[in-house]
Amino acid sequence: MAIPPACLLCLLLVVLVAIPSQPHALRSSSPFDAALATLQKQIAYDFRAPDLLRRAMTHASYSRENGRALAVLGLAAAQSAAALRALVADHDASASAVSRRARDASEEAACVAAAARVGIPSIVRVAAGTKASAAPVVCGALRALIGAVAVDANSTHVAEEVFWKLHVLTAASAKAAM
Repeated sequence: MAIPPACLLCLLLVVLVAIPSQPHALRSSSPFDAALATLQKQIAYDFRAPDLLRRAMTHASYSRENGRALAVLGLAAAQSAAALRALVADHDASASAVSRRARDASEEAACVAAAARVGIPSIVRVAAGTKASAAPVVCGALRALIGAVAVDANSTHVAEEVFWKLHVLTAASAKAAM
């Protein structure tokens, strides 16, 4: 039995309406998903693989599928971005000066400030008894976010752009508070 063309058209319309306009966007089916969607807007990066972002915002205390490995990459990308910026600014910079810039850009205080600016302490999933606002948790999540961007984009350059955007936002909010 053949399906009438009018029915096929109706079925096609139903399917098209059911498909989200942004196929890789996170669906807001939970408060966590809504927070991840907001985070993507704040960093101006839309994940093609949203599971990377979910993993980045998951602490090791919460699940075996967490952002620890992504944080290693994120830290390396942040330090690389700072070292590159130091050498671009001064080709004759000493190794110790470049090392200091890399260390300073990824230090805990800068990390916590950048993470707080985009609300990571209220997004990161942790187990009961683990404080989501603890500096190591927040820094781990921020670094995992940077690492997740690098993996998703297959580019440390894109991750470095997000890293600097977070630091610029943090610097701007600090100046506004003065």
